[in-house]
Amino acid sequence: MDTVLTGDRPTGRLHLGHYVGSLKRRVELQNNNQPKEMYVMIADAQALSDNFDNVEKVRSNISEVALDYMACGLSPDKTTIFIQSQISELCELSFYYMNLVTVSRLQRNPTVKSEILLRGFKQSIPVGFFTYPISQAADITAFKANIVPVGEDQLPMIEQTREIVRSFNTLYKEVLVEPKAVLPENETCLRLPGLDGANKMSKSLGNCIYLADSADEISRKIKSMFTDPTHLRVEDAGHTENNPVFTYLDAFCRDEHFSALWPEYQNLEELKAHYRRGGLGDSKVKKFLNEIIQEELRPIRERREELSKDLGYVFDMLKKGSEHARKKAAQTLDEVKTAMGINYYR
Repeated sequence: MDTVLTGDRPTGRLHLGHYVGSLKRRVELQNNNQPKEMYVMIADAQALSDNFDNVEKVRSNISEVALDYMACGLSPDKTTIFIQSQISELCELSFYYMNLVTVSRLQRNPTVKSEILLRGFKQSIPVGFFTYPISQAADITAFKANIVPVGEDQLPMIEQTREIVRSFNTLYKEVLVEPKAVLPENETCLRLPGLDGANKMSKSLGNCIYLADSADEISRKIKSMFTDPTHLRVEDAGHTENNPVFTYLDAFCRDEHFSALWPEYQNLEELKAHYRRGGLGDSKVKKFLNEIIQEELRPIRERREELSKDLGYVFDMLKKGSEHARKKAAQTLDEVKTAMGINYYR
């Protein structure tokens, strides 16, 4: 039976990129695959590595992320939802793993390199941020997770975790479990672009549709979406490649949407063909996309609004989840220290 571990940084509410990139898959794993154990972490300690001067930003978003989780269908009855900073064993595991990784190896990690560039750290890189692949390895191995649902950009992080596991098991004793990344089945969902046509939907870039957005906000954002800059008039031939509107349709549209919402077409390929030859305006395509996204997010938003009425319940759930997670992490830490020969008082 599989053990699943995944999570998110609480630096803002979750958006459509999180939903199609990982969150939807987590709910499917929870409900259909019936893993032995499933852990979902709110990675506040990791978020502090580049928000150390704005702790309130991280603190205030813990409940926001928890609400998004449960609104999408993660259930505390089936999944352990916990707060990273409440599991002190993760820090100790990270400390031991640091001896198994070189500075040059961290510098070669593509995800670290791109994140450093995105945040403009240059040479002023906080050590905590620079070493977060090691911290992430501690998060995964503490729960002996063999399945980690992630977005494509996190694949280098999972590979670094696998290297740490192999190094530890070879040097000491076979205690840790090598994880496997699970990507979305729909390739379009690997990296959903931003509304502005940027390569990635990102909280920091402000180009997102949030799971908690109102119907009016969603409609406004979709109307303002970047499309094909060469498609100036309705009669112009258009490009569907690298066109965010069609990328979103690739991610969310199903054949049954046409019979219900736009019976003029049977499927997305017919719609794309019309757009490519000209005679189809962007406003009509955006209207169709809006109806699909509204249908997808409406039940999530309604559940979220209901859950937000009782934040006491949300934090009680997080406390219980963290207590359960800490017991599991403590067990793994004990096995790690025994394998290393530093459980001195046994």
